[in-house]
Order: sequence, then structure tokens, then C-alpha cells
Amino acid sequence: MRVLIVDDHTLVRAGIARLLQGSPDMDVVAEASDAQQAIDLAIIHRPDIILLDLSLPGRSGLDVLQPLQEAVPHARIVIMSMHSDPIQVRSALDRGCAGFVVKEAAPQELELAIRAAAAGQVFLSPQVSSKMIAPLLANARPTGIDALSPRQRQILRKLGRGMSSKEIAVELDISVKTVETHRARMMESLGCRRSNELLLLAAKLDSVLG
Repeated sequence: MRVLIVDDHTLVRAGIARLLQGSPDMDVVAEASDAQQAIDLAIIHRPDIILLDLSLPGRSGLDVLQPLQEAVPHARIVIMSMHSDPIQVRSALDRGCAGFVVKEAAPQELELAIRAAAAGQVFLSPQVSSKMIAPLLANARPTGIDALSPRQRQILRKLGRGMSSKEIAVELDISVKTVETHRARMMESLGCRRSNELLLLAAKLDSVLG
């Protein structure tokens, strides 16, 4: 794999180059310190992988993604950054990058990212992926039994034991109308179209509704 390193810090480029030299199937063909030099060297050396720093003088890594892709369409681009801002990560992925690695990552992560990119996959540092997944998990709505309130679980358990709405209302000291309202909402949450489906499901789930 022919690799082009793009970073405005000489020591960083040297460190990455030395790291990759330890892999017999990776060859650092050029190093660039800014966006224009990256484009020029990419055209000359035709790398398979471009390691691109997000923060470059004059022109950001995000801005140079498209010109690099146009210059060397076959190359896979892996972004390197000091930060793991989900917005920047999403923007980089939307623009076609093949990976996003934070610079504080373990050296093995960079090699994994390069190999994943070469294989047509996308690699994200764990710090990056966890930040992107967290909002999705936070906004995820519970479904099935998990979507039921404590009162609904209580009523469903009693339905599973053969109690009628009136009997449940008396035992819980609530109105029959309240029980029926909970039944209707439970049917919606559990995907039941008929009352008998809810009763059958209640009977099956009785042992896990404690």
C-alpha cells in the first residue's frame, strides 16, 4: 500500500512514517505539509492511502477532500485529528473519507484504519464512534415490554392471570375506564390488533413482568 502523509507538523509526519515503516506491505511514498502540496504530491505519486490531517494551514482537511478525490479517485482517505467532534466526523464521512482517527489513539489504530480503508471499509476511532452513537442511544425510544409503564406492566400481569378489567379496577382501586385506556395503549405498544392477542401475550409474558 502506497501511503501519502499530509500534516503540517514535521515531527508528526516523521513519527507516522516510522510507524508505518514497520509494516512490510506499507510504503510511505511522500509527505505533504499543506493542502496544495498534498494535491500535487498525490498526482505525482498516486498513493493508495492518504492520511490527511484535519487542521492544515490555509485550507482545512475537509476542504481538500474533494480535490484529492478528483486528483486520485482510487485513493482512500483517512482523516487524522486532535479532536473527535461528531459534527466534523459526520461531515468528513459525508464527503467520502474512509476513516477518522484521533491523534491520541494507540499506534495500532492507525494501522487498522489503513487496512480497513484499503479493504473498502470505514474505520472510526472508538472515541469517535462512541460520541456518534451516544445521541442515537439517548434518543432511542423503548419498544415492546420496555415501553410499558409500571402501571401497565401491573395490569398486563393481572390480565395474564385471567382477571377481567372490572376485577383489575377493583383490586387496584382505579376506574374500569382507566384500565381500558391502559389496555388500548398496551395493545398499541405491543403491536396487538385484537384484545385476545393482548390476553395471549399477557399469559406468555406473565413470568417476566414482575
